[in-house]
Amino acid sequence: MTPEPDRLVDSFGRVHNNLRISVTDRCNIRCVYCMPEQVEFLPRAQLLSFEEIERFVRIAVTLGIDKVRLTGGEPLVRRDLVKLIEKLTRIPGLKDIGLTTNGMLLAPVAQALWDAGLRRINVSLDTMDAARFQQLTRRTGFEQVIEGILAAKAAGFDPVKLNAVAIRGTTEADVVPLAQFARQHRLELRFIEYMPLDAGHQWERAKVLFAAEILELLTLGIGPLRPVADQDPRAPALDYEYHDGGGRVGFIASISRPFCMSCNRLRLTSDGKLRHCLFALEETDLRALLRGGASDAAIAGAVRDCVAAKWEGHEINTARFIQPERLMHAIGG
Repeated sequence: MTPEPDRLVDSFGRVHNNLRISVTDRCNIRCVYCMPEQVEFLPRAQLLSFEEIERFVRIAVTLGIDKVRLTGGEPLVRRDLVKLIEKLTRIPGLKDIGLTTNGMLLAPVAQALWDAGLRRINVSLDTMDAARFQQLTRRTGFEQVIEGILAAKAAGFDPVKLNAVAIRGTTEADVVPLAQFARQHRLELRFIEYMPLDAGHQWERAKVLFAAEILELLTLGIGPLRPVADQDPRAPALDYEYHDGGGRVGFIASISRPFCMSCNRLRLTSDGKLRHCLFALEETDLRALLRGGASDAAIAGAVRDCVAAKWEGHEINTARFIQPERLMHAIGG
């Protein structure tokens, strides 16, 4: 019989079971809210190997982690990612493995990802307009993203979730077309309020398109929505469903509706640093432990210490907020 795992509980009583793992800081696009046009990526030797990631996940599962999401950068630029997924699916006690991708490289590998055991996939797409896609990502490739989404559906992923960052003055016109596309293809759409993790530190509250405003645009442009019953209180998204049965829309309202007090997440960067918050100012160096001969118990202790030091919340809405030095692509989406 497999022993019951420990629980990672912080000083505010929050239980952590969700781990986001960045497999690379590299990306094939340059979203304006995520990274600069010119960027120096980490040397490959500094990235955790698949074996190191697998070992850490096995340790984390003994501490109560049962959900893992692979991110980047763009995770599909990491060679042989399917092999890592196969390794993770064999870990007893790990119940859920997801992937967040920009979709540019998804179409050729969607079936292989499914066959490897991946069952949940999120695709980042902020617009249905090819010109605005190029403006936001500073790259072409809108058609490849659409092809990737449809390939994921064909491979068996259901639902495929779309993540759309909402920026005032830029993406208002995209709200309804994105929702129409999602309804047409039975996708689950989630809008994410613009967060202060941009390269130029140009974020300001006035640029945030709030969830309540997006909900109003959807109601006027498509039809009424209502909150989904019996939602997971630890989930970052507040989910709504259309009255006509045409699917769901989620809102990750990190600015207007912070969910810090129900947060159950930890983040492992591609170079092996553990963060207890997306906006954390301190990190725990697990790569040094993994490569320095540390025992599983010592690594587990470092994870417990990281969780114990977790703060109450990110304080974005206060004068005390400090933007972390790492950008979004280097932390992990």
